Amino acid sequence: MRIAMLAPISWRVPPRHYGPWERVVSLLTEGLVERGLDVTLFATADSLTGARLVGVCPRPYSEDPQIDAKVWECLHISEVFERADEFDLIHNQFDFLPLSYSKLTKTPVLTTIHGFSSERIKPVYEKYNRHVYYISISDADRDPRLQYVATVYHGIPMDEFTLRIKSDEYLLFFGRIHPDKGAAEAIEVARRANRPLVIAGVIQDQSYYETEVAPHVDGERVRYIGSVGPDQRDEVLGRAFALLHLINFREPFGLSMVEAMACGTPVIARSFGSIPEIIRDGENGFIIDTIDQAVRALGQVNQLNRAFVRRSIAERFSRERMVDEYIQVYEEVLKQHAGNKQTRNVAAL
Repeated sequence: MRIAMLAPISWRVPPRHYGPWERVVSLLTEGLVERGLDVTLFATADSLTGARLVGVCPRPYSEDPQIDAKVWECLHISEVFERADEFDLIHNQFDFLPLSYSKLTKTPVLTTIHGFSSERIKPVYEKYNRHVYYISISDADRDPRLQYVATVYHGIPMDEFTLRIKSDEYLLFFGRIHPDKGAAEAIEVARRANRPLVIAGVIQDQSYYETEVAPHVDGERVRYIGSVGPDQRDEVLGRAFALLHLINFREPFGLSMVEAMACGTPVIARSFGSIPEIIRDGENGFIIDTIDQAVRALGQVNQLNRAFVRRSIAERFSRERMVDEYIQVYEEVLKQHAGNKQTRNVAAL
């Protein structure tokens, strides 16, 4: 089976610090290579992989302002489709733009939908519905107007995360600094609970950071440590008393929650989007709706067994499970595509 893996080029694969889509692409690609599949990764030229690497774009555009995103996205995507006949399947992890190329090749295109950034992009998915094959990353993120082959949850390498039975006192916010992700709410919960807060993540909304976050950062009660890379992730997540995930949108998945729980760290999260599919309320964290409920939940965190918190996600969200399920999806897509091709050939007679 020859797979073309189309990654985004906003960040390197794997990312140096931030880049959730690129991280998932890396974990899946390396897992497929380990299983013996023939994978070609289309990513930035500085990416690191055991697969064949095709890097048209020299560097990630989020790291180099000299890289024009639109220009290099066009060059990057066209490279895959101009070589489409070399592959049995194209796995698109690049969002909606590659769909517009999908009718120009006979090679089947599988698209993992990492969430809908806006309702405005959905007409593209609707146009190519039934022609390409869609994967959702949670049941909550499915659009009723689209057809899906399967839901495949993201998976992480459990051996990269260390179970810590004892934690420090700090609460943790781990994610984009943006109104959607609830950094301001985390600050308020920490204040009411009288606990220190560590904030880790890229600043995606500078105005929000300057008005809602920065005034509270004092280096003691509230610390901002920037974007945390793989070398720090395990320790920062594992030492936290709890992860505060007080989101304000229907989150498609939430990789940081799974990574925190892999360290034994419970998660307190608002019940939007995929949260109920990931957190088992009262077992590995708490699902809440309000700030008051989040503060009360912190009083129950010590009742949770951190070893059980890790076990609760070890099988459901492991990299091995993710790779297994994608291989099954590839086989199903190729089977369906062959059947559809045969039907079209008969109809043409």
